[in-house]
Amino acid sequence: MSTDPRTPERIRHHFEVERELAGRMRNSSREERTELFKTLYTELFERVPDHPRLTRRDTEESSRKNIESQMRLLRPFLSEETVFLEMASGDCRLSFAACEICEKVIGVDISDQRNPEDPEPENFELIVYDGDHLEIPDDSVDVAFSYQFLEHLHPDDVVPHFETILRILKPGGIYLFDSPHRFSGPHDVSRFFGDELQCFHFQEWSYREMLRLVKKCGFSEAKIVRRGKALTNPFLIGLHQAIEAIVGILPSSLRRRIASRLFQSVTLVGTKPGSRSDHE
Repeated sequence: MSTDPRTPERIRHHFEVERELAGRMRNSSREERTELFKTLYTELFERVPDHPRLTRRDTEESSRKNIESQMRLLRPFLSEETVFLEMASGDCRLSFAACEICEKVIGVDISDQRNPEDPEPENFELIVYDGDHLEIPDDSVDVAFSYQFLEHLHPDDVVPHFETILRILKPGGIYLFDSPHRFSGPHDVSRFFGDELQCFHFQEWSYREMLRLVKKCGFSEAKIVRRGKALTNPFLIGLHQAIEAIVGILPSSLRRRIASRLFQSVTLVGTKPGSRSDHE
């Protein structure tokens, strides 16, 4: 537990509380989850006041570096004509940065977490939704993006999420996302107590698993993104998948140690069938 400054007792307390709350979410119906989304994290933070999300104090410099890191990933896919959507936009600072490039930017989250002191660009819109129904017109978004979001979805909500993103994308539009890699996980507090996800990360994936899922949900193409670039060379694609497959059959402790250097996250870009000209 050396990666967490809290005492083992406090980490255990955090784990027990989060596991209990995650159990409620796992056993809920889709209708119940629209209400649970509004309350579970509030209850978690009330019962675990030393939760890292409450005690970590990001400086302006670290916040700026995080935004710039994500913008390096996004920039190749953005232009002055782009309608960009960020899922789980949080404080919306990344969305605000995208506003400097894009025609329009939409932030989507279950609550308004903006800092009132941050100036809001004129081409930005925030949509607060219930975690289920997203009121955005079909074929209206060029680029959708999420970062460290998919792992928090209930397993029954993952396919509907991808179907929603597919619906709102224009023909030829893309969904770029980043989510923790299963081989280097668990990436939530579960990691201190075994190899199984028991808390608010409901699923973590390998590249192979996620590529299958994206295609299953109707995207015409899915590409692995490494170091900010989509892999297109067949040799590099095959090599990447072969290395991942070998790492995947290693004993868990060795797999996690090697994957923590090679596969911290799964970063993919999925493309909606059609072309931009089909929409114009």
